[in-house]
Amino acid sequence: MDGTLVDSTALVESTWASFSERHGVSVAEVLEFAHGRPTRATVAHFVADPELAAAETQRLIAHEESETTGITEIPGARALLTSLPRGSWAVVTSAGRKLTEVRMAAAGLPLPEIIVSADEVERGKPDPEGYLRAAALLGVQPSDTIVFEDSGAGTRAGIASGARTVVIGSLDEFDGVADRYADLRAFRVDTEATDGVVLHAW
Repeated sequence: MDGTLVDSTALVESTWASFSERHGVSVAEVLEFAHGRPTRATVAHFVADPELAAAETQRLIAHEESETTGITEIPGARALLTSLPRGSWAVVTSAGRKLTEVRMAAAGLPLPEIIVSADEVERGKPDPEGYLRAAALLGVQPSDTIVFEDSGAGTRAGIASGARTVVIGSLDEFDGVADRYADLRAFRVDTEATDGVVLHAW
């Protein structure tokens, strides 16, 4: 979701900057680790005390769920999602379900019938659990799906799931392994194809 469908960059960066200041850690290191990972995983990585980490995680989640300033769609997201048939797509995100609903609404984007959030997996990205679960819920093989990602952790999860994985944004680590596009404006949906819903890019 974040960075692929929703642009929440300014809010995410300010949230983790405050966290870094509270705990005396490098904001650059926090942002690099946090991208594409659940909040709880990032906090646990930088805060050793389990009780403090749990309290900090709740604090961050509450802040994120109540703040929508500056949240917009990634260019092309609304057009793409509204052209997809219901039941043909899912959101697999390292955000919690409530935060997913808040940010998608703030960006003016529709919600799919299937959401696999950080609340619903045991192992977050880069583990492929979320994408494998989404494919199962959609009733298709992972190899028949396309994963859109913007982070290293998420892209690794998509590739590991067996899906065709497409990078959205500037991440060039996977060039030669995954196709990369600046945003979602390059895609259109063909619902008349004989082999099901087909996504074209140019």
